[in-house]
Parts: sequence; structure tokens; C-alpha cells
Amino acid sequence: MSDHLLLPEAETNPAFGGQPDDRSLQELLESGFILVDKPAGPTSHQLAAWARDLLGLERLGHGGTLDPFATGVLPLMAGRCMKITNKILKHKKTYVAVFRFQNTPNLDELAKVMASLTGRIYNVPPEVSAVKVQVRTREVFKFDLLDFDEKDVITRITCEAGTYIRTMARDMGLLLNMKVSLKELRRESSGMFDLDQCVTMDDLADAVWLWKECGDESAMMRIVHPIEKLLVEIPRCQIKDSAVAALTFGAPLLRPGIVSLPKDVSKGSEMFVTSLKGEAVGFVKLKVDSNDVQTMDRGEVARPSMVLMGNEVYPRRW
Repeated sequence: MSDHLLLPEAETNPAFGGQPDDRSLQELLESGFILVDKPAGPTSHQLAAWARDLLGLERLGHGGTLDPFATGVLPLMAGRCMKITNKILKHKKTYVAVFRFQNTPNLDELAKVMASLTGRIYNVPPEVSAVKVQVRTREVFKFDLLDFDEKDVITRITCEAGTYIRTMARDMGLLLNMKVSLKELRRESSGMFDLDQCVTMDDLADAVWLWKECGDESAMMRIVHPIEKLLVEIPRCQIKDSAVAALTFGAPLLRPGIVSLPKDVSKGSEMFVTSLKGEAVGFVKLKVDSNDVQTMDRGEVARPSMVLMGNEVYPRRW
């Protein structure tokens, strides 16, 4: 999606705000995230609570529930970053799943069943899952056989957010006329993030100890990421410094404050807004089609639906 560039000459004042990668640790903990490799055992909520206590934060939650037995990529969201949890829950997920079959499956029959569970499928959460049971459909993009050992089959599944792998085990059993259970589950990726970018809880504890006991923030600075890294794939509208403060106070976004915005975004849609330094300001809901904005000289373009920046970062102009 290309952008309408409305004010190519616009500049930003270095005296206010700053590049996301230049933030202090305290600023990151007020609006940042940590990628944890969740171990088997605790619930996602328990893990987030442990991390919150370890870091001494008031607000920290998790983005994307993993059942207690499951492991892998789990984003922990700190401070204002928690506001965008519902947005990152929509990210595509990749899992390695180990299924235990009651009897050794015929591989040709198994391949047909796996193919039938690829694409748009009904996916009802099992009763043991961590969310309310309701009927819905989900997209399974890939369902690949990696290895097998008699009754154990190792697969890789790339799927839409909210897909229940236990349900796929149950459905395979129904189609093959035998019991199939989910033996192991590991989330390899969530959106653009994978296991290579994750830390263990031990890593986090060591980093916190170095920070709090030795005054060494270096490990923590590698572990805590700015909120903007969660939003890099979302089309954005850039606004002038003078419009940033107004938006953080809840004022409408007016045409003179816009530097650039995505093309072909319809009225009523939500749009991500950043400063000229790339800082996350918030989300707005368009009052007009984005393609009509370039013909406007003045007037209201959008209203804030979510504010992510504190209102003290940029000075008020009124």
C-alpha cells in the first residue's frame, strides 16, 4: 500500500520526543514488550504475573494465550503497550505439534486428512482450553508432516490466530476412526517474531539482577523492545509535531497536521499514527476516505480511537 505524501518539506524538532531505539530503559518499561520462550507448566497469566513482580511493574500482560503444557513465543506487554494486545492477537501463528495416535496411522490416509484440515475449517475450542467455547472458523495455511515414529506424528502448522490445535487432533481422530491426542505443542512464531528473538525466564531474571543489583542495564536494553516494533507491518499516517500533542489530548486530527497517509483506506477504518520520528502516537478512525484527504485544505480527517503516547512528550500549541 503506497502513501499520499502531503507535506514533503515537514521537519521534526529534535528537542521533543525521540527515535524509538534511543529510549531509556524506564521509557521502554512504560511502553514496550518482551518476547519470552514460555516453558511448560505455568499458565500464560501466571508467567506474566511472575514477570510483572520480577520487574516491579504495575501493568504487564501477555499477548496470545498458550495453554499450560504448551511452550514457545509469548509476548509480554508492559504499560501502554497493553492497549494494543487485541491488535497483535490477530498475528498469524506457526506451531510444531506432536500428535499421539491410538494406532499407527496409514500415511496416505493421514496425508488426505491433513489436506482436508488445511484451508478454512471449523475450529471449536476444546473444553480444556483457556477461553470460552464457541463455534468459529479459522484458516490453516499450512499443515506439514515433519516426521513420525509409529504412533507419534510431528507436524508444523501455520494458521490464523485463535486456531485450536487440540481441536485439530480431535478432528483427525474422527476422520481416521481412532483416538488422537495432542502430546506436545510449541509456538515457533507469532507474526514477525520467532523463537530466535525470545529469552527464557532465567535470562530475564539474570538481566533484572544485573540491572537492579549491579546498575548494568545492557542486558535489559536488549530484552525490552519499543512498542513500535509490534506495529511495523501496519500502514501508518505520519503527522507534524504540532499535531502530536493535540492528538494525545484527544483532539481530532486535522488536515493541516498530516504529512503522509496510506492510500485506499476507507472512511470508518482505523489507522495507525506516528510522529515524524517514527514514534507511536496512537490510532485514529477516519472520518473521510484517505484518497480524499489530498484534495482537502482544512477540516477534520479523523478522531483518536486509542492514544499510545503520553501527553507530556510534545508541547501544546494552544
